[in-house]
Amino acid sequence: MVDRGLLDADPVEVAPLLLGKVLAHGGRAGRIVEVEAYRGADDPASHAFRGQTARNAAMFGGPGLLYVYFTYGMHWCANVVCGPEGEAGAVLVRALEPLCGLGAMRASRLAGRRGGAGRPGEPPDRELCRGPANLARALGIDGRHDGVDLLSSGTGAGRPRLLDDGVAPPTRPARGPRIGVRWGAEEPWRFWVAGEPCVSGRPPPD
Repeated sequence: MVDRGLLDADPVEVAPLLLGKVLAHGGRAGRIVEVEAYRGADDPASHAFRGQTARNAAMFGGPGLLYVYFTYGMHWCANVVCGPEGEAGAVLVRALEPLCGLGAMRASRLAGRRGGAGRPGEPPDRELCRGPANLARALGIDGRHDGVDLLSSGTGAGRPRLLDDGVAPPTRPARGPRIGVRWGAEEPWRFWVAGEPCVSGRPPPD
């Protein structure tokens, strides 16, 4: 399990340290290869910019909680809460390298395409958890898991967990602007493993 003290810091500091950690749920797991940091009241792109609400309450709950939100009326996204309790901060998990449970991941992704949405056929392995909405669907993470303690020893296989299997984060992670935000997009608070094919966003031009 990840040390809670690692997460008790500024999201911008925590984000690159999450690269290489494992997000697991229900027999499925993937290695984190891309993240984005979001602060609180001083970050206009953050859900906590205007203070605490029922939607973003988990962001204020302390390090190690899972903050799950619904977006575009159809997608769930998973965030690791960081920083001290009462001070909002979170790191959006943008992409995973699938490790186990790939069959269940494919089934969840295909189920999300029913009704004619999306491309036909099974997504290749590198696409299973590429993008925050895809990885949440692949791992079966949704609003029921908002506020779950990712680091609790009693979570078991039925609840999401954040694990450390000994893989160190890259010493020099790639870094660039956040994606898909209207305000604060210029902040270079997106981090990813350079050369990793599962990364969702393209690197910025030189």
